[in-house]
Amino acid sequence: MKINSAEFIISNSDVSKCPLERLPEYAFIGRSNVGKSSLINMLTNNKNLAKTSGKPGKTQLINHFKINLNWFLVDLPGYGYARVSKKTKEVFQKFITDYFEKREQLVCAFVLIDIRLEAQKIDLEFINYLGEIEVPFCIIFTKADKISKTKIDSHVAAYRKALLANNWEEMPQYFVTSSLEATGREKLLEFIDGVNEEIFRSGNL
Repeated sequence: MKINSAEFIISNSDVSKCPLERLPEYAFIGRSNVGKSSLINMLTNNKNLAKTSGKPGKTQLINHFKINLNWFLVDLPGYGYARVSKKTKEVFQKFITDYFEKREQLVCAFVLIDIRLEAQKIDLEFINYLGEIEVPFCIIFTKADKISKTKIDSHVAAYRKALLANNWEEMPQYFVTSSLEATGREKLLEFIDGVNEEIFRSGNL
C-alpha cells in the first residue's frame, strides 16, 4: 500500500462523536512510552502527523486520521503508568473501553509492545481483555533497532509462551518494527491493505 494522503480529522473523548463514515478503522494502542506516535508517523511517512513527546501519556483523546480517503488510523491513549492524575486516567481508560466495546467500524486493533522488555503483565492483561471481548487484533513489537535479533526472537518466544500458558491456542499475528529504520512498514501496510480489500469486496462494514 502506498500512503497518498494522511489527514487529521478529529480528537474527542466520546465514542458517539467519532466519525460517522462507514470506513474501516485500525486502532493503535500500547503502554504510554511504547513509541506509538513515532510508529504512526513512520507508517504514514509524515513525521508531524502524530505528536511525539518525551513525556509518556501525551495522547489523552481518541484521535482519528483519515488515510488515503478510505480508512481511519485511530491513535488511542496509552495504558500504564502515564504521569496524569488518577481521575484523568480513569476518564480516558473509560473511553478506551467504550471505543473497543462499542465502535462498529473497528476492524482491527494493534497492540504495541516494546520488544526490549520481557513479557509485561499489563500488556498480557490488555491482550486478554481484547480476546475476552472478541476484538480482532495483532501485536506490533516496537523499537527493534535497540536490541539484537537473538533477543528479539527470545522476547517474542516469551510472549508466545505466556499466552499459550493463559489458554491462547496460538500466538496472535505479530509484526516486528522499528520507527527509526522503517522496519516492518511494508508488511504492516500490506496487512491493512489486504483487510481493506476483503471488507470493500464483501461490503461487510
